[in-house]
Amino acid sequence: MGLIETLFILIFITELIAVVGKTVLADLAFGLYQQLFFSKLRSKQRQLKKETLANKAAMLNTSAQEQFAKWAKLRRSVDKGLADIEATNKELAGAKSAFTMKFNTAIWVLTSGLLLVAGAWYRSSPVFFLPKGWFGPFERPLSWPWAPTGSVSVYVYQMACRRAIKASARGIQGLRAPSEATPVDAKVPDAKKET
Repeated sequence: MGLIETLFILIFITELIAVVGKTVLADLAFGLYQQLFFSKLRSKQRQLKKETLANKAAMLNTSAQEQFAKWAKLRRSVDKGLADIEATNKELAGAKSAFTMKFNTAIWVLTSGLLLVAGAWYRSSPVFFLPKGWFGPFERPLSWPWAPTGSVSVYVYQMACRRAIKASARGIQGLRAPSEATPVDAKVPDAKKET
C-alpha cells in the first residue's frame, strides 16, 4: 500500500471516529472490557442490588413499632447493602475512568499521532506530482513546506483529504435527511380545480 492510500485510510478513520464520537466508542469498548474482566464484580453488584431491594421491601412491610428487632435487623442489612453497592460502584467508576483515559490515548496515537509521524517522516517526499504547468503559480504552495515544486506535499494532501471527507459526509447527511421545505404527505392544490 502506497503513501496515498495509507494517508487516506488514516484520515478516513480519524474522521469516522470524530463523527461517531470518542465517548460513544469508549463506552462501547468499556462495555466489552467490563464483560471480559469485571464479570464477577458486575454479578456481585447485581446480586447486592437484588438482595438490598428485597430487604428494603421487607423492611417497608415490617412495622417499626410492633416488630422493632426485625425492622432494625432489616434496616442494618439495607444500610450494609447500600454501602457495598456504593463500594462496587466506586470500583467500577475508577476502572472506567482509567480505561477511558487509556482508550483516548490509544485512539489519539493511532489516528492523529500516526498522521503527525507520517507528516514528519515524509515531509520532503511528494505524495504525487502535478501535471507540469497546470497550476501555474499555485504549484509552489501545494508543495509546501518541503516537497519539491510541482508536487503535492503530505500536509497539503492531508488537508485536502480531510476537507473532501467532511464535504462528502455533509453531502451524505443531506441526502439522508428528509427535506423540511416540502413534506412528503403535504398535498399540492390542483390549479385546474381552483379556476
